[in-house]
Amino acid sequence: MASGTFSRRVTAADIAKSLGVSRATVGFVLNNTPGQTISEGTRSRVLAEAERLGYRPHTAAQALARGRSRVVLLVLPDWPIEYSMGRNIEEASLALEEAGYSLVTYTRHDSSRTRPLWETLNPDVVMGMLPFAAADVESMRASGVPHILPSPDVPPSWEQGASVTVGPSLQVQHLVELGHRRLGFAASSDPRLSKLVEARSAAVRAEAARKGLPEVAELAVGIGDTSAAAGAVATWRADEVTAVVAYNDDVAAMVAGAAIRSGVSVPSELAIIGHDDSPLAGMFVPSLTSVHLDDAGFGRQLAAIALHAAEGLPLPDADPAFAARVVRREST
Repeated sequence: MASGTFSRRVTAADIAKSLGVSRATVGFVLNNTPGQTISEGTRSRVLAEAERLGYRPHTAAQALARGRSRVVLLVLPDWPIEYSMGRNIEEASLALEEAGYSLVTYTRHDSSRTRPLWETLNPDVVMGMLPFAAADVESMRASGVPHILPSPDVPPSWEQGASVTVGPSLQVQHLVELGHRRLGFAASSDPRLSKLVEARSAAVRAEAARKGLPEVAELAVGIGDTSAAAGAVATWRADEVTAVVAYNDDVAAMVAGAAIRSGVSVPSELAIIGHDDSPLAGMFVPSLTSVHLDDAGFGRQLAAIALHAAEGLPLPDADPAFAARVVRREST
């Protein structure tokens, strides 16, 4: 505190008492309330005393008075924050900031014993990457959250969305165009990613079926588990798999490294395609073919959905998922 007088938060009542003016007068000045006949001298005295005492606005109280906090709370699933998601969040934050909103991210853990952040933050919008549990929806509504996305009143369908299916379809199409018929899918073994892995796996199998390919040979590969990666490569080779669709670039790198250490040539004996086009894809040797996503577009879309809910602003016409493309490198 500037004066050292107060060991707690300085309030408008403290300023009023110090100056001998009414609490209402202080409130009108601090909130710049229009239509009030307060002299410039009194206004200057209030502002100077507020600064001297170290007054800081109570944002939660202001939000309650306005009925809006201009905060969007993005509830993240308990996933590792990989390159693509990090870029999504960064771009969404920038887009919301331009519109006068703050983006706050929050990971909700099943084992958490703390109060959920929406109960204390008073957000205008709570967004989730996945549908919310019924208990969380009840808590949000009891806390007065005006906008919950995805809407709990609409059955979840994210698994079928273009953002999940387009990339895996492009991976399969690229390998088929190169003449591969027997494909493997390298899944991540991280249990936190099980829902997303299942969705991408389903999209790979569906595209392979459309191309008339035999059943895709799926095996799990853990990041850092070199023995599992080597075992997967050996199994695929025994099953005459000639190309592998990887869940993401990290998994693709694990498979490529295991193949090379096993004496399997990439791509002549085993072609590999990743997903996300992270910096790793270009730095790895051999460089990894990958699906490039419009991470900035996804972030802006996230922000646009929040602003549509909060202010009725229009949604973007184009789905950024359809801007996905294959970046061909050495691994295919």
